[in-house]
Amino acid sequence: MGDSVKRVLFVNSEIYPYLPDSRIASIGRYLPQGIQERKKEIRSFMPRYGCINERKNQLHEVIRLSGMNIIINDVDRPLVIKVASVAAARMQVYFIDNEDYFHRKQIYCDEHGVFFQDNGERAVFFARGVLETVKKLRWAPDIIHCHGWISNILPAYLKKAYIDDPIFSGSKVVLSLYGDMNGISFPGDMKDKIAFGGLESKDIQLPDSPTGMDLAEFAARYSDAVIIGSEDVPQEVASFCKDAGLPVLPYRKESYDDGSYIDDYNSFYDQL
Repeated sequence: MGDSVKRVLFVNSEIYPYLPDSRIASIGRYLPQGIQERKKEIRSFMPRYGCINERKNQLHEVIRLSGMNIIINDVDRPLVIKVASVAAARMQVYFIDNEDYFHRKQIYCDEHGVFFQDNGERAVFFARGVLETVKKLRWAPDIIHCHGWISNILPAYLKKAYIDDPIFSGSKVVLSLYGDMNGISFPGDMKDKIAFGGLESKDIQLPDSPTGMDLAEFAARYSDAVIIGSEDVPQEVASFCKDAGLPVLPYRKESYDDGSYIDDYNSFYDQL
């Protein structure tokens, strides 16, 4: 792609300061700012989890982007889009919201630490919500950079369900993998809930009751490049990506310590 990379869409599971600081949340906060400072246009999305204080963070609904319904499991789910500004970075963050999926106070697990049974549905809603909102924005990204397991269905939707949409005709997917995939699993009907449009059951290579690692490998199959974003990514997943012939940017701890990962990522985008 080289110099043709002008627009980068960030699809984040977490962004600081809306959620507590972590590797994913920190990258979600500082990477878009750094890429914007390197003269690329950016847009950032994340779920509007119920623990995010809307008044403190000055979130407000974007009426012109809200209003459509997304059907999951034969139920219409209203899509609400909210936005807030990170003043220090001169950038906006778009939030995907829905009362059924994102108004609970916990993020991924209940008060007893049990992974929510509908997390797969939440990932489906998030992925489709992001893509539909970008269509409404009429903003065609060159790179779509996915972070965290809740973004891992988006690559397949882009390459199958939205393949004919001119907004995404030039888009390439970069998948960042983290240890958040470890130790999680989804219900056996996950494949049925993912199926949508041109993404049919035969395209969804997932076992019954898929794990987070299965979902990561599924995402990699429909991605154009992979970044190993933390040291706790299982080796078998990293090996799967390499064996698939994907460009892989390996984990380098010192680049996160000194901030040089932003230049590494920027160069990686330009090489695709």
